[in-house]
Amino acid sequence: MPAAEWLKAAEAALDAAGAAIKPYFRAGVTAEQKADDSPVTIADKTAEQILRAALSAAFPYHGLLGEEFPPENTDARYVWVIDPIDGTRAFITGRPSFCTLLGLLEDGEPILGLIDQPITGERWTGGRETGAKFRSPLGGKIGTRPIKTLAEAELSSTSPEMFVGDGLEKFHRLTARCRRVYWGGDAYAYGLLAIGQVDVVAESGLKPWDWAALAPVVEAAGGVITDWQGQKLRLGSDGTVVAAANAALHAAAVEALG
Repeated sequence: MPAAEWLKAAEAALDAAGAAIKPYFRAGVTAEQKADDSPVTIADKTAEQILRAALSAAFPYHGLLGEEFPPENTDARYVWVIDPIDGTRAFITGRPSFCTLLGLLEDGEPILGLIDQPITGERWTGGRETGAKFRSPLGGKIGTRPIKTLAEAELSSTSPEMFVGDGLEKFHRLTARCRRVYWGGDAYAYGLLAIGQVDVVAESGLKPWDWAALAPVVEAAGGVITDWQGQKLRLGSDGTVVAAANAALHAAAVEALG
């Protein structure tokens, strides 16, 4: 099964990247500011280089799309999408809520995803053929919560700064209908959704490397993830993302954001 081979190689690549990231955590690394004012560290760059090298060796005809280095062969049918440290701000301030993200696109659509937290030892995997799995020394099991109404829902989002203008108004409509809202977490929040700790995540301004790994995990765990219009995520999506624990909850969230 190709999916099993992809997953095995991806997990090995993440093991190597995680081993490289750990020595930099809480070690006082400095961050540079990129052109978009987001921070980047030597840990981000080293981890992406390791992931690129491993995936290129395993799948020489696949493309690569990462946050820190130029794209390669992105016209290929299969393209690996890499975010070496999603949540660099969390990483540089010593919070173990950053994640390494690795997704695989087929003709622009996400089909396999891995979310890895190398400090806590947690890892989520999900795909159309592989199903969903979660490993953690902290406990928890894969599977979203069966609630159906926003009034019961725990909502999470990375930062209020994501939302401006009309997008901010729409997000406020969603928060008004949910039980509670929590800030922070980056990709980690989607992992929490996949184990039933969070019920809805809504964000804006995301790049492909921010969501490519998340969509297969959320879907394989029983959730639904789309843009704010309810369209499946794929290359060219507008950067809005809403994930929910099930179809009924997702429909209510999309309606609130409409």
